[in-house]
This record gives sequence, structure tokens and C-alpha cells, in this order.
Amino acid sequence: MRQSKSRHISHGVNCDPLDALLSQIRACRACAGALAHEPRPFVAASSTARLLIIGQAPGSKVHASGIGWNDESGDRLRDWLSVDRATFYDTSRVAQMPTGFCYPGKGDGGDLPPRPECAPMWHDRLMEQLPHVQLTLLVGMHAQKRYLPRGFAPNMTEAVRRWRDAPAGYLPLPHPAWRSRLWMRNNPWFEAEVLPDLRRRLRSMGI
Repeated sequence: MRQSKSRHISHGVNCDPLDALLSQIRACRACAGALAHEPRPFVAASSTARLLIIGQAPGSKVHASGIGWNDESGDRLRDWLSVDRATFYDTSRVAQMPTGFCYPGKGDGGDLPPRPECAPMWHDRLMEQLPHVQLTLLVGMHAQKRYLPRGFAPNMTEAVRRWRDAPAGYLPLPHPAWRSRLWMRNNPWFEAEVLPDLRRRLRSMGI
């Protein structure tokens, strides 16, 4: 009887749906044959998260460290959000889910696009386990193409310019790569209008 009860407790501990799903994602090797390196899927979430960040794919530094947005792009994103590292990496408040979970490798002119296998395989399942998310940031073109309505905007700049028209609970952002500095100079409305609105939303959510 005691042995049976012990198995029941162990079974219960290991059956949290989100924990089980995160373990499956981190063990995924669906794109192994297409990568020049060992897959290392990145995801960070808890069921209490109120903000979800959907980026593109981990870069080489994130692949090496296993920590999302652990690079200069992450520093810029945290500045846009006006949050410190402790808040950004507090999964009880902030979840991170790339469009492609693994570093795709280098291509001509930068990193390759996110692998196409990941989002159809995992996104819906993961979002079902995040019932308290109030705002989802669509960072970069790939996230926007998946979650904004077809025909919403002809390009990333226009998608961000129309942030007020995005579906409820979503907010498009440019990718905070080094090129975004030039982009921001050419689009001063982003810093003057979008970022203050974004920061107000986050403050109202307790982030």
C-alpha cells in the first residue's frame, strides 16, 4: 500500500502538463538532420506568466548559453520594455517562445530563418498552457507573419506602425538587432509613440 501511494505521488509530481510539455520541447530533435550542430531548443515559461515574447530563433550566443535574449539584441529589447534582467528572466511573469526553438545556423548576411518545423509542432500546445498571458510581443517579421492576420501589413515597418490595430493582446515590434538603431532613426514615431504605450501596458500588468 505504501509503495502504491509513493508511485501515485511521484506520478503526480511528474505530470504537470506545462512541465511535461517543456521537457518534450527541450528534448525535440525534429530538425536534427537539417542543422550543422546539435539541436538545443530554447523555451522559458510558467503557467503564471502574463507577458509572452515570441521572437525569431536563438542566436549563437543563446545557443551556447541556453539563456534567451542573452546578447546585445536582448539588452536592446530590455531597454525597449524598460525592465531589468531579473524581471525579464522571471518566468512567473515573462514567458519566451521563439518562432523556431533552435539556433538555425549562419547564412549569407546573418543567421538563417527559423526552422519551419517548430511553430506548427509546439506553439498552440504551449500557448494553451499559458492561460494568464495578457500581452504577446511579436518580435520581428517571422513572428508577425504567423500571428497577424493575412494582409495586415506589407512589411515589418508597416506592421509595427499599425500596432494599435493589431489583434487584441498582440503587439508587433521590430527585431532589436544592431540594424534596429538605424531603423529607429528613420522611424522616430516608434520611440515617441510605440515604446511609451508598450511600457504603460507592462506597468498595468505589474511587469
